[in-house]
Amino acid sequence: MNKTAAETAEYLDIFLAQLPSLPSDVEIVLAPPFTSIARAASKIKGFGVRLGAQTMHWELRGAYTGEISAPMLLEFGVSHVILGHSERRAYCDETDRTVNLKVHTALQQGIVPIVAVGETLAQRRAGITDDHVVAQTKAAFDGVSAGALPGVVIAYEPIWAIGTGENCDPVEANRVMATIRSSLQGLDETPILYGGSMNTDNVGAYAAQPDINGGLIGGASLDPNGFAQLIRSAAVSP
Repeated sequence: MNKTAAETAEYLDIFLAQLPSLPSDVEIVLAPPFTSIARAASKIKGFGVRLGAQTMHWELRGAYTGEISAPMLLEFGVSHVILGHSERRAYCDETDRTVNLKVHTALQQGIVPIVAVGETLAQRRAGITDDHVVAQTKAAFDGVSAGALPGVVIAYEPIWAIGTGENCDPVEANRVMATIRSSLQGLDETPILYGGSMNTDNVGAYAAQPDINGGLIGGASLDPNGFAQLIRSAAVSP
């Protein structure tokens, strides 16, 4: 719950002014709160920045008080939606089943799902990281054809590293992400992002890994100048 509509507009004024200095081959998707989507849509028009949402419901319409549907998002030009974020799983009763339902709806409606998977610290210490993230991945895309998988995005977010200042070693993150990629036929061309305390100091090390195709940036994206610098830093990775 960051950025009111007014704060989003101010943020975008600063961030969009820096686009000419950012690498042109980087795809940028901004996912503001629902209440800021309309303002953001008008601000980013013509800038080549894509608009995302932080979740959505799997039904297209009906009596689901407080929920947002895919057609509502499409009306404002939303092209991507984050599904299964660890905070949604922890606080909003998101499950593998509801993530799967939302994935199917997103694909049917022409929205790119960004599906988040990741393990807790207890699961990592128990040595079940790979089993857990593979199970989440398979559940999320159950019933999705291999031919459709290049059109999705997966984000590996070790839960113990989110907003804690702790980060997963880039080589280890790459290993887990390679495991995710090999878990289903059709994921060879699927972008896989890393999320978990990525910042300007460490983004280069992550970007240099072969199976890390980008970042799902949380706290480090809240400052527009810092976010722009993070993108620059990723582009000059070794």
